[in-house]
Amino acid sequence: MDFANFLIQLLNSVQYGLLLFMLAAGLTLIFGIMGVVNLAHGSFYMLGAYLAWSLSALTGSLFLAIALGAVLSVVFGLALEWLLFRHFYHRDHLDQVLLTFGLIYVFEELRSMLWGDDVHGVPVPGALAASIPLTENLSYPVYRLFVAGVCLLLALGLYLLISRTRLGMKIRAGAFNHDMTEALGVNIKLIHAIVFALGVALAAVAGMVAAPLSSVYPNMGSQVLILCFVVVVIGGIGSVRGALIAALLVGLVDTFGKVLLPSVAGMLVYLLMAAVLLWKPEGLFKQ
Repeated sequence: MDFANFLIQLLNSVQYGLLLFMLAAGLTLIFGIMGVVNLAHGSFYMLGAYLAWSLSALTGSLFLAIALGAVLSVVFGLALEWLLFRHFYHRDHLDQVLLTFGLIYVFEELRSMLWGDDVHGVPVPGALAASIPLTENLSYPVYRLFVAGVCLLLALGLYLLISRTRLGMKIRAGAFNHDMTEALGVNIKLIHAIVFALGVALAAVAGMVAAPLSSVYPNMGSQVLILCFVVVVIGGIGSVRGALIAALLVGLVDTFGKVLLPSVAGMLVYLLMAAVLLWKPEGLFKQ
């Protein structure tokens, strides 16, 4: 592998890892702070992809579709938390698994009713359709750099929100001691609603920016859900920093594994998870 090909695969792995982080960050926030095992998290990714397809066709702009889709996903997350999830915070994890597993089928049926079962493509915006030449024969798409940039900005925003704001302080306090935080006068129900809506929005935006890269198709959320849990387990449940490091590691292992060891590439990510769990059963970073 020459340097240009190595650079392309490195950029692909970073972009893929950052996209996984956006998904896993919402999942680890919801579980780490609210204690909810959400198997339906991949459906929010699918929702974002279909919103990108339908709204970009309606408005003629993927950028506008992402902005509108982000707002709609926040509203959807708030409504879903109010209607269903807030009633399961103090229930057994098995009840949460059954609820979210059932929601996967509900969302799939709604997707089929609203958008059908065909595979759709979302065109790359003209402003990002160019490629950056690396050699005479190799170039790198600008849109992939855009996806990585969006993920980095959201990761920075999430870090600042959690670590530098009053809301973030309340979120961290609620994750550390739910009852004491509520006793101090913090509206923990509102905190839970905000965290859940944030997790839904992160997954939906990931689906929207990924739509032009992977197309839009049924059951696309189920394929990324397992990798999301792998990232959360490797990084440490409830740790946003751990999710970022783990997502980048998974992106590197998966991308270079498919290039260098294609016959065993499908198991390398899971071998990485097994190795980390043998070394640190709690994951790379504790909450």
